Amino acid sequence: MPVHPSAIVDSAAQVHETAEIGPFCVIGAEVQIGARTRLMAHVFVEGPTKIGEDNVFFPYSTVGVASQDLKYHGERAFTYIGDRNRIREFVSIHRGTEGGGLETRIGNDNSLLAYCHVAHDVHLGDHCVLSNGVTFAGHVTIGDWAVISAHSAVHQFCRIGRHSMIGGFSVVVQDVLPFSLTTGSGRDIKLFDVNKVGLERRGFSPDQIAVLHKCFRLLRDKKLNTSKALEAIRAEVAATAEREELLAFIAASERGFVK
Repeated sequence: MPVHPSAIVDSAAQVHETAEIGPFCVIGAEVQIGARTRLMAHVFVEGPTKIGEDNVFFPYSTVGVASQDLKYHGERAFTYIGDRNRIREFVSIHRGTEGGGLETRIGNDNSLLAYCHVAHDVHLGDHCVLSNGVTFAGHVTIGDWAVISAHSAVHQFCRIGRHSMIGGFSVVVQDVLPFSLTTGSGRDIKLFDVNKVGLERRGFSPDQIAVLHKCFRLLRDKKLNTSKALEAIRAEVAATAEREELLAFIAASERGFVK
């Protein structure tokens, strides 16, 4: 295990022999680091934290530190990070709290660009891109393949649907629908249409995208309230897997959704 002489690794930490710990890193007790994961320099990791394989942590990132939630009083809580993630400079990832299930979880193949903040009890899926300065408050859930553009902020308890894209400098205070292109701030945030380019890149067919376009057109129709729009979707739009996922996401929404 290549450990730089200036790094501090607690004797209780479990670090795979192929992991790399760079200069001035600090690894606390109850930290597990998987094979070929690299901590470049000045990375601080506190336990209980489990990090998978083939991750890269760039300088000055912090992982597993105590929540900023004023209700957190030191209860034993966890941070889980999967495989092949890229955690860029000054990213902060806080562990869970009792009020949110005691765990913060990051999946696989994600890119967290510089200065992102992942607060307590956030659950981030796979293949997501968080651009520079993206900030999640606590208890946010982000589906797979979501792209969140620079300097956007997401309110507590919001959900970001799969394959969605959020424009830069957005302020999200309600759920963001899967497959959608959404941008704006607070009350002015709007669902524009299908995330067409993103879906095409991921192999969605023109027919699948057309179904979603019809769904979003009905949801945006000013003549229809939400209930009537959902009735119209069920009556007029083909029952594909994407349509059903969209309807299920809306049915489960507790904060309302961006429309």
